[in-house]
Amino acid sequence: MEMNQYLEMFIEESKEHLQACNDYLLELEKNPGNLEFINEIFRSAHTLKGMSATMGFEDLANLTHQMENVLDAIRNQKVTVTSNVLDVVFMAVDDLEAMVYSIADGGDGKKNVSEVVRLLKQIETGQPVSQEKTTTSDPSAHTGQNERTQSFNDYEQNIIAQSLEQGYSCIECKISLRSDCLLKAARVFMVFDVLEKSGEVIKSNPTTEILEQEAFDQTFTVTVITTESAEAVAAKIMKVSEIEKVETKLIDLGNLRSAQAETAAAVAEEAKGTAESEQVSLKEKKVSKSIRVNIDRLDRLMNLFEELIIDKGRLEQIAKELKHAPLTQTVEHMSRLSGDLQDIILKMRMVPIDTVFNRFPRMVRQLAKDLRKEIDFKIEGAETELDRTVIDEIGDPLVHLIRNGLDHGIESPEVRIAKGKNPAGTLELKAYTSGNHVFIEIKDDGAGINREKVLQKAISKGILSEEDGNSLTDSQVYQLIFSSGFSTADQISDISGRGVGLDVVKHTIESLGGVITIESEPDKGSLFSIQLPMTLSIMTVLLVELENEKYAIPLSSIIETLIINETDILEAHHQKVMEYRGKVVPLVFLKELFKVPLQEKSEEEALYPVVVVKKGEKQIGLVVDSFIGQQEVVLKPLSRYLGDIQAISGATILGDGQVALIIDSNAFFL
Repeated sequence: MEMNQYLEMFIEESKEHLQACNDYLLELEKNPGNLEFINEIFRSAHTLKGMSATMGFEDLANLTHQMENVLDAIRNQKVTVTSNVLDVVFMAVDDLEAMVYSIADGGDGKKNVSEVVRLLKQIETGQPVSQEKTTTSDPSAHTGQNERTQSFNDYEQNIIAQSLEQGYSCIECKISLRSDCLLKAARVFMVFDVLEKSGEVIKSNPTTEILEQEAFDQTFTVTVITTESAEAVAAKIMKVSEIEKVETKLIDLGNLRSAQAETAAAVAEEAKGTAESEQVSLKEKKVSKSIRVNIDRLDRLMNLFEELIIDKGRLEQIAKELKHAPLTQTVEHMSRLSGDLQDIILKMRMVPIDTVFNRFPRMVRQLAKDLRKEIDFKIEGAETELDRTVIDEIGDPLVHLIRNGLDHGIESPEVRIAKGKNPAGTLELKAYTSGNHVFIEIKDDGAGINREKVLQKAISKGILSEEDGNSLTDSQVYQLIFSSGFSTADQISDISGRGVGLDVVKHTIESLGGVITIESEPDKGSLFSIQLPMTLSIMTVLLVELENEKYAIPLSSIIETLIINETDILEAHHQKVMEYRGKVVPLVFLKELFKVPLQEKSEEEALYPVVVVKKGEKQIGLVVDSFIGQQEVVLKPLSRYLGDIQAISGATILGDGQVALIIDSNAFFL
């Protein structure tokens, strides 16, 4: 059987299943007892294993099978979900991703995974995971485990039943350590030592491995079989220092079976809810119909449509010149159809931004552990859509901004507590649509940007003089961090502080026709806001004329067009300006900028058409010779042989065959 024809489908579906594993593992860490998440992960892993085996990628199938065994043990409550266990499963998912990407790049999908397989088998057999191979456990993963009565497996139930029949007591001790207890593991050891002298410990919650690693809050529960009374056992435990209180409960056969029945009922109810949700999702899947289309085909379709737009403009020009009624009507009908076709094609190219956002929760989790910080990561507006071209480019800038916010922005828990803040910092990633633009915001509630530190660093690097620095606004100072080689990090780390990155972030965003701005307040946090066009290839512009040359200004950056008299032109600080709606707006004479031959105006012609453009809160007036009108055009990049041309972002072919340069209005703002 020839498998190459299915390879592309296998790679795409494998990536989707691995992303689902990542997402549900993160949810499982927040809710360790939720059986639905485990079932979803198991389902994706099982599908991936079957696909890999069918395609002949045995290493991929074998590792997935081993991961399945651990998931099955978790599902059957033989293994407790801890941060260390999840770290190993995450390692397995990382290896699976590396193998899939190796196959996508033409490789054989083979990788040495002996270490992660060893750790998975260790977990499966109930052995403690080697701490040096995984990151520190997350204490919050076990919060609340002691609030309910412990459940016992069949073996433990038999021991308790036999002990009770022989006259022994089974006592469940809920022990709370003082909040200022420094060596929790040592106190736990002393409690176990006391209990083992009084009887036999048969169960602890959390497990002894977790207790040894101090990966729990202040409370833990131990069940002991003894001949002593509950009061005597509690009194002995209270003799251990730094114990706040001990609560005891006698377990008899009646309440033991009752507790087991409640647990079984809860599991059955959860399984029923999972089955119902699966039925609902199956119904939804039947309603939604879609096919996979190669992006190269969409690009080809877009290129053909761009040619159609150019020809449509040419036909409109011919119909206007000939003034032939049937031709004019046909062209108008064609324009309406091409408009509808444009909407469909552009929507086909639009991709939800969650294809970029969904990689960040996992990244933030790992970085938070590396930095020893507590992070509450929130995502909003992941369903917002962007052109595929923009999606492919925006991922890396967002990665750097998020890493920068975690490293420089959000303080350590100790510092936050000293400032009266919640020890867990908040990082928000938000996307939303406004007009023809998409806005992406990265907001943190950290220390904010230190204005003086940024200024001193910029002055020491020679980016600006001390006199110029004192006259800058806060917003202008914050923009300095985008300078090449700029960094305020006190020491270099793997996360940030190498003096590269933010200048590349700004360059990438501006190359996409976007803008990035910063707002910050000391000890309140920072907000990085990115403004991007929804699509890059087709745009609506205002055509203007300079002598016999035509230029296009993107409509999205225009506030207003107006005509002023020569007397309205003023001068301030050696710059031509005009008064516009109560503000002083600088004027840029495009003829002078583009070196178009100048002609004297007569007194009757002493009028100046002005296009007012904006960038954020800033405004500038572009002086032209005349307005031609609004038109949809296809943006074509300039040849690399021309290099960077000041204030020009590309060119377009008009209906009459002329080439018009497209003006980059952002270039006029410093």
